[in-house]
Amino acid sequence: MDRRSFVTGLAATGLPLSQALAQTPGLDLGPEASFSFETLVDRARRAAGGAYVEPPRPAPDVLQKIDYDAHGKIRFKTDLAVWGRAPDQRRHPVTFFHLGRYFQKPVRMHVVENGKAREIIYREDYFDMPAESPAKALPKGAGFAGFRFQEATDGALDWRKNDWVAFLGASYFRAIGELFQYGLSARGLMIDAAVSTPEEFPDFTHVWLEQPKGGDGVRAYALLDSPSAAGAFRFDMRRGKAVVMDVEKRLFVRKPVTRFGIAPLTSMYWFSEKAKGTAVDWRPEVHDSDGLALWTGSGERIWRPLNNPPRTVASSFGDTNPKGFGLLQRDRAFDHYQDGVYYEKRPSLWVEPLGGWGKGAVQLIEIPTDDEIHDNIVAAWIPDQPVKSGDQLALRYRLHWVADEPYPTPLARVVATRLGNGGQPGQPRPKGVRKFLVEFKGTPLEKLPSGVKPEAVLWASRGSYSYVFTEAVPNDVPGHWRAQFDLTAEGADPVEMRLFLRLDGQPLSETWLYQYHPF
Repeated sequence: MDRRSFVTGLAATGLPLSQALAQTPGLDLGPEASFSFETLVDRARRAAGGAYVEPPRPAPDVLQKIDYDAHGKIRFKTDLAVWGRAPDQRRHPVTFFHLGRYFQKPVRMHVVENGKAREIIYREDYFDMPAESPAKALPKGAGFAGFRFQEATDGALDWRKNDWVAFLGASYFRAIGELFQYGLSARGLMIDAAVSTPEEFPDFTHVWLEQPKGGDGVRAYALLDSPSAAGAFRFDMRRGKAVVMDVEKRLFVRKPVTRFGIAPLTSMYWFSEKAKGTAVDWRPEVHDSDGLALWTGSGERIWRPLNNPPRTVASSFGDTNPKGFGLLQRDRAFDHYQDGVYYEKRPSLWVEPLGGWGKGAVQLIEIPTDDEIHDNIVAAWIPDQPVKSGDQLALRYRLHWVADEPYPTPLARVVATRLGNGGQPGQPRPKGVRKFLVEFKGTPLEKLPSGVKPEAVLWASRGSYSYVFTEAVPNDVPGHWRAQFDLTAEGADPVEMRLFLRLDGQPLSETWLYQYHPF
């Protein structure tokens, strides 16, 4: 059937075009019901007022058999993609993920058009899978694990092979950036990570998908539920050079929470050029993100390189009404990774608060890891006042999935951190002394008059500095400087450090913060 015949056929049904498109041939849809964000907010409020009911796990023994390999062989049939047959406007088709060992809780999926919602009823035959797949033993109506938006139907890329947003597992979601590569994830809510009690992982239990008229974006709504909180979420997502998401959330607290994380980000950092055990791996670096960037309410720009620490560590950066923060991948050189999984293309993720968030802190949690398969880095905004039963929070923020910060600083930026043994070449190396080299690059350093050196302004929570100096990196690249110094610190307790470059009392660079673990 050609395009003209398809459109004519839709017109013959007497249905509005958008409604007919929602009724994708081959999908079972539930009855129609009115839907709006406010009705979802009311539903979350009512859920928080009652007892928590954990989502069902259909046939857990079967789900355990759908391991990583078996799950990878189960593919949603693109002919059944919602909005996959849109004939006359730019739409982003939706396909779905199957349940498995690592995604056992079903998410109820709905499609919204003209203020009406219909549930998409799961069927096994929506998916291509091997004849021997353990998924064939799941009960009827088992459910979906998540969803993804594909590239636009009229785009240059083949939408059947390329997606740009994916929601899968608990309240995790992610997007590709400007370099067409997935990497770190965001979450709907973080509850009690790295505290004395087990971490709680809230679930998106229900999702509603919409493609608003007159725009190039897509929209998803989600109902979040957990033992400690319930919430209503709205995601307005735009696919341009980068991916930008406007997030609005209304949260309702069931019981007190020790660490209540707003706009949480989750990533992986194993090792980098900064510090690496001998022959731990053949690659020079392995990480999805290499640092935490902060733009404080007072305007200071901060770069904190990530660590793979000897034990779980939580660092807190107090602030009032922050302008933004993010986990970034600054190192974009393939030669620094030498891996075909494209670590050099992993997106950076920047959180931009919309409206004042008040007083609180960006908290960074770093967890030891010995492999790249574990997400061991978390960053989130923690309100100053602990949340308690009955609290309600309304927040808005924008997520930028980009190659670099969306609002770059005019100051020179940190481009490398390197550690080594302290002391002087050719002389006995003193014990307990660590050498640091921090490299900066940027316009203010390019403009330095010949023969003028910037000053390294240093601070440490304990220990002492020696052999401090700055020099231009001898690579003939203008504006590339490094600060070098030795730190002497006894004992195993961490040392907090701070450094920036200055000339005539004016900062030339962002502020480098680092937590050093003596070894």
